[in-house]
Amino acid sequence: MRSTEKRHTDSAVGRKGGKATSDLALIRRVQQGDRSAFDLLVLKYQHKILKLIMRYVRDPSEALDVAQEAFLKAYRAAPTFRGDSAFYTWLYRIAINTAKNHLVAARRRPATFDLDLQDNEQYEVAAKLQDIDTPEGLVLAEEIRSVINEAINGLADELRTAIILREIEGMSYEEIAQTMECPVGTVRSRIFRAREAIDRQLAPLLN
Repeated sequence: MRSTEKRHTDSAVGRKGGKATSDLALIRRVQQGDRSAFDLLVLKYQHKILKLIMRYVRDPSEALDVAQEAFLKAYRAAPTFRGDSAFYTWLYRIAINTAKNHLVAARRRPATFDLDLQDNEQYEVAAKLQDIDTPEGLVLAEEIRSVINEAINGLADELRTAIILREIEGMSYEEIAQTMECPVGTVRSRIFRAREAIDRQLAPLLN
């Protein structure tokens, strides 16, 4: 009986840590010179990384170039990965920094953000959109979307990154802290301040 319980426990632990363990195993192979292992990581994360970068870079072809640059940087930096954080948070950090550097070099503004305006947990605007299917409701929804986009684009860099990772990428506070290399308390503060700023911009429209 005890042996059976141990097998079940080990199996559950394996399932829970499967993603992290797989990523870690692959990056260790990369560190040993196995380029094909990095190709597997690219295949696994290329869509998520491209989606993240397109939050910052408007042009799809440019976003692809930035994504490729981010993966190249990650490959070159692979020997420095120690496993202190999850591989994907490390990769996200590289992608975000690469996108920011691209924007600075190109002197362009970040892209707009495709938010779900009917999600009660995001900005509490769903109650204002009960008649979303009416012409008036559709106009209001578009106005709200535009205001949110402008508000996010107008945020300080660290606030914008935190709110994107939380509300759009769905990352936990702990994961955001690892990605942004700051304490969890700082993440919470940045997200709170970002939401406050967005709420201030929305208030005239919703009142």
